[in-house]
Amino acid sequence: MKKERNWSVLLGAAFLMATSAVGPGFLTQTTVFTQALAASFGFVILLSILLDIGVQLNVWRIIAVSEKRAQDIANSVLPGLGLFIAILIVIGGLAFNIGNVGGAGLGFNALFGISPKAGAVITAIISIAIFLVKEAGKLMDRFAQLMGGILIVLMVYVAVSSAPPLGEAVSKTFWPDHIDVMAIVTLVGGTVGGYITFAGGHRLLDAGIKGKAAIPEVTRGAVSGITIASIIRIFLFLATLGVLSQGLKLNPDNPPASVFQLAAGDIGYKLFGVVMAAAAITSVIGSAYTSVSFIKSFSKRIEKYENWIIIAFITISTLVFLTIGQPVTLLILAGALNGLILPITLGTMLIAAYKKKIVGDYKHPTWLTVFGGFVVVIMAVLGVYTLVTQMAKLW
Repeated sequence: MKKERNWSVLLGAAFLMATSAVGPGFLTQTTVFTQALAASFGFVILLSILLDIGVQLNVWRIIAVSEKRAQDIANSVLPGLGLFIAILIVIGGLAFNIGNVGGAGLGFNALFGISPKAGAVITAIISIAIFLVKEAGKLMDRFAQLMGGILIVLMVYVAVSSAPPLGEAVSKTFWPDHIDVMAIVTLVGGTVGGYITFAGGHRLLDAGIKGKAAIPEVTRGAVSGITIASIIRIFLFLATLGVLSQGLKLNPDNPPASVFQLAAGDIGYKLFGVVMAAAAITSVIGSAYTSVSFIKSFSKRIEKYENWIIIAFITISTLVFLTIGQPVTLLILAGALNGLILPITLGTMLIAAYKKKIVGDYKHPTWLTVFGGFVVVIMAVLGVYTLVTQMAKLW
């Protein structure tokens, strides 16, 4: 019975991480990069998957072994660092949640023809309802699994409908015509950057799956989360490639929607509404849950009223979207900050892995440390570059 419960929680954590990553930005990025790189984008996806797995294996393992949340681990490495990271995560999570709410609104608009603002309100109601339930964690796991399953099935259907050139896609995945480094960084940051890095690890900790004995389960959960997100990205890539290979043009105002419509007609456009709504709602839930998990260890009152604070987080995101819309400046800055959060947090985790006061007698695999260190350096350099260039544009 315990094994069944653990597997259910692991699957829930994996889907929470994956569906948190698969939001409106994920759908748009995948479509736009496929349009720019064609079949060679397969190589970018392959490399980003490998980097994503390296990041998640490091983070999930160290959280499980230390039996602490990321902010508490960071404070143990350097007093005050945990608070700094928590602030970055919450600001980024709130900014992107505004975009997620807006994305869900667009999904409901495509599906039912209602206004995006009405769709945003429906999104907030659905998300809030989950955290009003006593067993919110279990319901969140089930909801993430259901939505993730729907996303995979619909992506496969649209990819098959578009009849992509599979031979070319496989060939260019291993021998690309050219390599876009920025595309790799964008995909890695979008899949395991910011709050997403810790969505699954914190969920497992809250569910009691922790300690050295849990490492095999944690490893399966981390790999499963990346695999689920990658399956969705791969089939969206194939769907887009199939549409482009037929010489069809995507609508620049909404590239993902036009992929679905061109591949499967009017039904495809309705399916896009389902995909966008499902992806955005799960991202709203994942962002709110993980962002609040970063501040609840700072106060017993926050921990006691965790679900109500999550509800407030969702409500604020929705109200900002309804009154201001999606503030472009805030989203741009949050995106740039997101590029810096990963190297800071992953670097902190790697340092923590070698401090006995945090992990005890646990021995972290050298290959994971080297792999993680490589990601830290690459993402730090390009994250700083992105932040500087975005700030220059704003000023």
